[in-house]
Amino acid sequence: MEKGVNPSGKSGGPLIRLADVTKVYPLPAGDVTAIDHLSLEVEHGDFVAVMGVSGSGKSTLLNLIGCLDVPTSGDLFLNGVNIRNLADDPLTELRRDTIGFVFQQFNLIPLLTAYENVEFPLILSQGRDGGPGPGEIANRCRAVLSSVGLDESLATHTPSELSGGQQQRVAIARALVNDPDILLCDEPTGNLDTRTGTTIMELLAEMNRAGKTIIMVTHDQRVAGYARRRIELVDGRLA
Repeated sequence: MEKGVNPSGKSGGPLIRLADVTKVYPLPAGDVTAIDHLSLEVEHGDFVAVMGVSGSGKSTLLNLIGCLDVPTSGDLFLNGVNIRNLADDPLTELRRDTIGFVFQQFNLIPLLTAYENVEFPLILSQGRDGGPGPGEIANRCRAVLSSVGLDESLATHTPSELSGGQQQRVAIARALVNDPDILLCDEPTGNLDTRTGTTIMELLAEMNRAGKTIIMVTHDQRVAGYARRRIELVDGRLA
C-alpha cells in the first residue's frame, strides 16, 4: 500500500495535510490510541479510499478530517488552516462550509421531505453574512437534486417513501448543497444492494471527475476500485 504520497503534482499545496497526527481516547480501562503518528496528504480533486479492519482507525481519521474531533497531538491542515488552532465557533464554520458528509445510514431527517432534507443546511446558514436568500436556496436545491439523478416527482417524498438508493442520492445532494471542498463518505454503499451500490459509486466517480475531492471509508475492494488512491490503516498507522 502507498504511504500517503500523492504524485498529482497540483500546485498550491495539498487540500488536506496531516503531520504526525495522533488521536488518543482516554478510557477507564486505559488509553486507546486510534491514530498513531499519521502523516498524509490529499490533493485537490483526489479520490482516496481508506481501508482496514475494524478498529484500525478509519472512522477516527474521517472524524478528524471532518472536524468532528481534533488531534491529541500533531497538526491537521485543511486548505492551509490548522484546525488545532481554531476555537469551537470557527471550527464549526469550517466544517459547515468545507465538508460534506455521506453516511452508511443516510441520516436523513425522517419528518422532512427529500427537498427539505437538502434545504436544511442552507436554512441553517441563512443567519450568517452572505447567506443564501430564499430564491437562491430553491435554485440550489433543485440543481443539486437534479445532479444526483433524483426524479423531481420524488422531492416531496419523505425518507420512508424512498428506496435505499434514492435515500442515498438525497444524502449526497444534502452533502453537496453547500458546495463543500471535501466530500467524506463512510461506507456509502454499506446498506445498498450490489446494483444500487454500483450506481451510487458511479455517481461519486462522476463527481470526482468534475473536480470534487472525495475521501471514502470502505471495506469493499470492489467499491475501493472507484478511487484514484487506496490507503490501508493498521492500528492507526499507514500500512
